[in-house]
Parts: sequence; C-alpha cells; structure tokens
Amino acid sequence: MSATNNLSPTAQATLLLTSHFSKVNKQSEKPLTNIEWGRFALWLKENGFTPSDLLNDASNILQKWQDNKITQERINSLLQRGHCLALAVEKWQRAGLWVITRADPAYPKRLKSRLRNNAPAVLFGCGNKEILNLGGIAVVGSRKVGSSDLDYTKQLGIKAAKNDVTIISGGARGVDETVMLAAMNEGGNVVGVLANSLLQAATSNKWRKGLIDGNVVLVSTFYPEAGFNVGNAMARNRYIYCLSDATVVVHSAMKGGTISGAKENIKNNWVPLWVKPTEDNLAANSFLVKEGAHWCEVSVEQLDIFDLLKAQPLNTRKETDQYGRLLSLQQNDLFPAEVREFSASSSWKVEGNVATENETGTKKYNVSTDFYQIFISEMSEITIENPVSIDDIIKWTNLNKSQISIWLKKAVEKGVVQKFLRPVRYQFVNKG
Repeated sequence: MSATNNLSPTAQATLLLTSHFSKVNKQSEKPLTNIEWGRFALWLKENGFTPSDLLNDASNILQKWQDNKITQERINSLLQRGHCLALAVEKWQRAGLWVITRADPAYPKRLKSRLRNNAPAVLFGCGNKEILNLGGIAVVGSRKVGSSDLDYTKQLGIKAAKNDVTIISGGARGVDETVMLAAMNEGGNVVGVLANSLLQAATSNKWRKGLIDGNVVLVSTFYPEAGFNVGNAMARNRYIYCLSDATVVVHSAMKGGTISGAKENIKNNWVPLWVKPTEDNLAANSFLVKEGAHWCEVSVEQLDIFDLLKAQPLNTRKETDQYGRLLSLQQNDLFPAEVREFSASSSWKVEGNVATENETGTKKYNVSTDFYQIFISEMSEITIENPVSIDDIIKWTNLNKSQISIWLKKAVEKGVVQKFLRPVRYQFVNKG
C-alpha cells in the first residue's frame, strides 16, 4: 500500500502545492508560500471547491483563477509531483514522522485563531500530537548565554514540568535546548518548534526518551530534511509564541531571532511577554520591557508559574526595570491627598522632608529625600557587580539626566557612591 494512502486527499493536495520533497532545486517549481496558499485556499472555498478536488479536475477548476504569481501553470506543475510525494512520505513515515494540515482535527487551534490565513498550511512532526493543543509557556533566548542564565532556564523548565505546564521552545542550542531537556527529563510535556533537520531530530538520542514516553512533540513547517537557514529560523519564531499562552525571554541580544520574535509578538499582541532581569548591559531585555513586555521574577524559586499564564495584555503598561521601581511608585500610594498637587519637576530638587506653607496657605511637601533613598537603594542593585555609566542609569530608571546628576553628586559627596573616571562610571559603596 502506498504511503500516501495514509493521507487524506486534502492533505495530499495541500502537500503537493506547499511543500518541498527534496533539497531545494533552482530548476524546480517553487511551492506556494503560506500567504499564497492562504489566498488560493480562500478562493477555492469561496467558489465551492476543496483542495482535494484539484487532484481530479484541476484544469476546469482553474479556468476562472487569475493571479500573477500563482499561475495556473505553476499550480499544475506542483500537482504533477505525486511520485515524489509518495517517495518522500514513505521515507518520513519510516522515521516516525507524520503530517497534518490546516484541515485536520489535530491541527493546533491556537495557530489557526492567532494567525488565521497566515497559519502554516502543513506541519511535519513526530511524537504526541495532542500536546500541540495544550498551550503552556514558551521559553526563548540566545544561543550563547552565561551559566547563570542557563541555570535559570533549567530550573524554569523543571518547575514547569512539576506544575504540569507544557514548555514550548525552538530546539536550538542554548536557552531553547536547555529548557526543553530540563522539562522532558522531569517528565513534563515539551513542544519543540524546529527550523531545520526535523528528520534528524526524530531519530536522535537526545529526544528519544520523551518521544517514546509520549511527553515530547517536535514539529516543523519546513521540509523535514532542510538544513539551517536564517530566514526559516526567523519565520518559525511566531509559531513558538502562537502555540503558547505566555512567553519568557531569558536573554536577548540586540539583533537576531530572539528579539525579532519578541518584537513581532508585541506588535501583534499574541501572548503576554515576560523578560528575565539581567545585568548584561549589552542585552535587549530592558528594551523589550520598554516596548511593552513585563519583568518576571529574577529568582526562579520565587517565580509563580501560574502568574505567567494570567492574561495580561501587552502595551498596557510600560514597566521600569526590576532594578528601577521609581516610576512604578504611584503618587497616590506614597503621599496623603494634600500632597498630590506637588510638581514633580520642582519637588525632585528640594532637599529635606519638612512641610512648608506658601503665601496662599497651601502646604508644599518636600519629598525628594524619600525618592533619593529609593534611588540609592536601586543603585546598590544596579551596580552590584560593576560600575555603570549615567546613560545606563537613565535607561534602567527612565529618569531625566539632570535629576540623576543631582542625586549622583549628592551620593558621591556622602561617600555612598564612588565615581570612576575615564570613562565616567558610578558604583554603590557597600560599607558592610
């Protein structure tokens, strides 16, 4: 029996039109992209056809179809690859791979609802398909990270597994692989959204235990034997986010796949985005928070997995850094009602904590010492390991440079902060 007999006619037609069956050949017809397939599939539906109808009557169906990029010749050429499809599917099935399309009941509902016509037409995979519809927490980050970030990632994966929360990630070395292996080894559910080499991963010792035990599923939207491609790696990031209920960025560089995926999620508001605090001045973690993400607990022990899953729309509050809570302190929380009329622009610069009365009898509260002490507390955290520049302090606290300069000058005079030269940097002085 042909391997394609295990596929529905709709799945066969979808594969023929959207997938590669061998390494890319410049001479071969290019399969439809997700966007092209979405456009063509919608036209078929609006005209009362299904993809499977193309297997028997493509010429008549396509008579009314007009598109500059998706030509009738291109579609017909793709549909003629039945023999290649049969050989490829047989090879994939021997390795334990399966194929699902948007028309299949097992197709992830979150991908459909969030990406609609841009959801991938086909998913190649191996392992337990049911895990794809469980949701969970996506954990992403750079390939090259420090040991503290990797330990945080590992503990996060273990904690998710112990709380029966699925981990979703991209399978790349570094953060992705670490969190997936940690969760799998703890018996937790794991979804790996791969950008390349699915066939190789399916037969790898690395994931064998989870695949056999039924708590791991590996999927890819790309040809299962495809090698690494930067474009594919970037494109698959959206699927990681859209399969989850919330995402944690452990560490992001200012360029690359992690920040690209995070920014796309913020733009489309798919899921809440959490960011681990970091002392790496070159990381993009603070930037993502300013764009609308949320800081998560710096300590895994204190982190509540289920708090991450609570619905919190992005772009509704731009939080300050974990080390700079000044802007999150609300005036109403700090001072009595009669103080709320104070002008922040002038009050920042007043010394002391006494209340005075102006000519009109209105009380003016001098509150800058309260904020100064908070600022010093934050400096002790910000500069716990290394001195930092004033620009870094501005970035972390979101305060204006003139105010920070005033407080730094005072702190240096009091010996609370040490000033370094060439270049100018500041560090809290721990007097024990």
